[in-house]
Amino acid sequence: MSELILKNHVAGRDGLVHRVTPASAGWAYVGFDLWRLHPGQSFDLPTGEEEWCIVLVSGRCDIAVAEGPLWHGVGGRMDPFSALPHSVYVPWHRQVRVEALSSAEIAVCKAPGGGEYMPRLIGPDDVRTSTRGQGTNTRYPRDILPEDQPAHSLLVVEVVTPSGCWSSYPSHKHDQDNLPEESALEEVYYHRFNPPQGFGFQRIYTDDRSLDVAMAIEDGDLTLVPKGYHPCAAAHGYDLYYLNVMAGPKRTWRFNTEKAHRWLLG
Repeated sequence: MSELILKNHVAGRDGLVHRVTPASAGWAYVGFDLWRLHPGQSFDLPTGEEEWCIVLVSGRCDIAVAEGPLWHGVGGRMDPFSALPHSVYVPWHRQVRVEALSSAEIAVCKAPGGGEYMPRLIGPDDVRTSTRGQGTNTRYPRDILPEDQPAHSLLVVEVVTPSGCWSSYPSHKHDQDNLPEESALEEVYYHRFNPPQGFGFQRIYTDDRSLDVAMAIEDGDLTLVPKGYHPCAAAHGYDLYYLNVMAGPKRTWRFNTEKAHRWLLG
């Protein structure tokens, strides 16, 4: 099995399903936790040197930030396909407590912290939506923490890709610190399918094919993109959701489309 995929599995007793750190991924910037909590279950953790964006994939929670606000009943969507997300941005050097009020799936998106930022709730009205592509290349981004919103390192976006469509396509990459043409960003994909027995595929590859991995993705899987192109596709009959977390030396998203496929942009 590729080291670039973490397969879905039953949550531990504490509710943790996936944990990616820069050390475990072999990179420098992006971290990610995925929690599945029962009603009344909680976690209480410091951000340390990181900033976080806590995304309610589903369910409802109370979220408290030490020396900051307490938000009651954050979230509420039944699944990531049915509504826009609620999220909370937390800067570095804070303590965070999250308590589930219902069964909840919670993504904690992480990157190096810095600066003087305040905790804030990012509600559905703050999420910018768009349509990208056409035909079988249609997908629907939801910008949670884009580069024009305050943060030190993190970029966070959800994307819903309809049944039978491609996403992150034509194949693009962002692994060179070569602005304004391209920015260097590590990336995590957290995948969900509707209905959940669905599946899809993701390929991660470089121009010289020194990295070239094709993976079957299923509901609840996590994939890592350290470099290279990274298109994915949803099988017919199944919509694909993914949550993207990106970070790098500069907080901007500039990508290069693979030369062989640039004709598709015309």
